[in-house]
Amino acid sequence: METAPMLLLQHAAAPGSGWRRQAVRGLDGRGAPNWVAFRRARQGGGCRDLRAAGLGRFFGGGDHNNKNHEVDEFAPARLFVGLPIDSVTDGATVNSAAAVAAGIRAVRLLGADGVELPVFWSVAQPESPDRFSWVGYQAVADMVRAEGLSLRVSLRAHGTPGGGVPTLPAWVSGVAADDPDIFFTDRSGARHEGCLSFAIDELPVLHGRSPLQLYEAFFRSFAAAFEDFFDSTITDVTVGLGVNGVLRYPSYPPGSDARKFTGVGEFQCYDKYMVAQLRQQAEEAGNSMWGLSGPHDAPLYHESPDSCGFFRERGGSWETPYGDFFLSWYAGQLVGHGDRVLGMASAVFGGKPVELSAKIPFMHWWHGALSRPAEAAAGFYKSNKKNGYSPVAKMFARHGCTMVVPGMDVCMNKQHHSAGSSPDQLLVQIKNACRRHGARIAGENASLVMTHTSSFSRIRSNILTTELMRPCHFTYQRMGAEFFSPDHFPQFMEFVRSVVCGEWDEDDGPADEERAMAASGSAKTREA
Repeated sequence: METAPMLLLQHAAAPGSGWRRQAVRGLDGRGAPNWVAFRRARQGGGCRDLRAAGLGRFFGGGDHNNKNHEVDEFAPARLFVGLPIDSVTDGATVNSAAAVAAGIRAVRLLGADGVELPVFWSVAQPESPDRFSWVGYQAVADMVRAEGLSLRVSLRAHGTPGGGVPTLPAWVSGVAADDPDIFFTDRSGARHEGCLSFAIDELPVLHGRSPLQLYEAFFRSFAAAFEDFFDSTITDVTVGLGVNGVLRYPSYPPGSDARKFTGVGEFQCYDKYMVAQLRQQAEEAGNSMWGLSGPHDAPLYHESPDSCGFFRERGGSWETPYGDFFLSWYAGQLVGHGDRVLGMASAVFGGKPVELSAKIPFMHWWHGALSRPAEAAAGFYKSNKKNGYSPVAKMFARHGCTMVVPGMDVCMNKQHHSAGSSPDQLLVQIKNACRRHGARIAGENASLVMTHTSSFSRIRSNILTTELMRPCHFTYQRMGAEFFSPDHFPQFMEFVRSVVCGEWDEDDGPADEERAMAASGSAKTREA
């Protein structure tokens, strides 16, 4: 593996002067940090020092930790950049440490607020339910602190298929050999290995412990191991609530790429634990026949709404009393899982100066259909054709949790049009639900923007708009070979600098651009 070039090492010895953040507690002394003290750029020369200006200066001031959950439309949006998924894969070391450090340096030189680090349960506790390993993750946190950046940590109980990270600790996956029903199961009996059923949250099926107990041990061990970082570096903790860290049922086909999937998806309620809870709910509703199984006329993964009876636009089963019963129960299981995990996370991190958040799916395909079938299959539903995100927003607000929306770059295209997509309407619906219940929102992009500058424009618009609500932070996902490629990185620099100041100053602005390019070249060697 190549080492960072001498140019980068020279810049590493001389961090930018005057670039400093300061954590300030609220007047009552209890609030999490409100980032202030960005040094003003010098007058008359545009944006001369991106490190000094920062995105926070452009977006204005505000409190990210409103304990009353009131939404401030004019609060600043902080910019994070996601670190590689496989930055740490064995708990003890950082993969391509010099390249990761170079990537972090590039983020600082561009003037962003910080980076996001995915932290996986499968990596931190791979061998035993009694031992954690945090050395590799702590090394990355040290790199971030050395650059004076903020760190958003994403705690994920489930790994990312194909991301080079085990989906679950081996000792947890081993239980499935004797009890495969711990995993979500579709109608054909296919298991979503690596995603534990919500129905076992409180059942002692994993070496005598419940998943919720194990998640809590994971969170508490992290909080203890990173205690020294909470007052200086870690500003945000994002709690993973399902597959890929997102609160949803794994309604896509196992191992599929959500960016290319445009089917309705399938219900995931056929493991024995989910069926048992469905049966109990049906008996309590006075109709035990409704609890025998999931809907008989539900679609297969890649089918359209009109290909089956359940989601048919007119006269579909979803509009019947049975359909409403099933979808309400199914969505209630999702909200119940989120409520349990966020309640526990609030207890663990409630005394820390951090903003708690969690991610929802951006199910924009088939949003134009009355039944909103893709959303319903993923667990987002409310009776009487109302906002399916409303129960989730209410639950987020109850725990003071920010809702991360991972689709602020999505533009309509031919593929989306053929699948009844409506990203604009969906984003408005999500914002309406959050505003109604007093939940904050944050944003991410759904995929890396390579050639479509319109996607960068869309991100800017969604960050800056005051039509409904501004995100309190935005995370651009994610570093890797494509991120630092000649086709992408110059576009990303243009995006950041246009948001910060509109244009480069002819004097010392390009110096930061050159340093960021040098750092990006070093970061790219991680793929060598």
